Amino acid sequence: MMGHAGMAATAVRYLRAAGAPTKAAPPVAQDPTALPRPALHAVREDERAPLDPAEFRAVLGHFASGVTVITAPGDSGPAGFACQSFASLSLDPPLVAFMVARTSTTWPRIARAGVFCVNVLGAEQGALCRAFAVSGADKFAGVTHTPAPATGSPRLADVPAWIDCTVHAVHTGGDHLIVVGRVDALGTDPAAAERGPLLFHRGAFGRFDG
Repeated sequence: MMGHAGMAATAVRYLRAAGAPTKAAPPVAQDPTALPRPALHAVREDERAPLDPAEFRAVLGHFASGVTVITAPGDSGPAGFACQSFASLSLDPPLVAFMVARTSTTWPRIARAGVFCVNVLGAEQGALCRAFAVSGADKFAGVTHTPAPATGSPRLADVPAWIDCTVHAVHTGGDHLIVVGRVDALGTDPAAAERGPLLFHRGAFGRFDG
């Protein structure tokens, strides 16, 4: 099985290959460990759907989701960002996925690590989510965390659940990347889970009253 360093190198190679989808890449030697590069092309004006971006966001905002913080270790300090685009993907093998903007400055640091931890936030952790949604700040200042058991990625304190993963594959999805992780370890905090999940709906945080 490919180690963390190998997966990190694979992720970085993929990012370099897919970073400029509208340009033809020069031929390179075949790398048997590289992720397959998807077929990409520039979108012409006549191919664009007649959708208003603001309306798109407003309509999709009716879909309530949970909220997570994706974290990874790093030589210059840990990396992390708030993410609502997270889902379980496969039971056998155990896979999860999250989506990240191609313009994200945090994702390349996670790609270099080759590993990540999904921290599922609880109902009372809205402020924590906001802290990790800010670009350029020291997101981990004052945040208690411990190394996740398989990868060493930051496992945030008092989260209801956590999923420790190795980067398994990276796919393009328009202006986002779809990152698939193979689950190496996972767990819950029963006391934190009792307080319920943090939900995001139509631009605001909420909680589940069941």
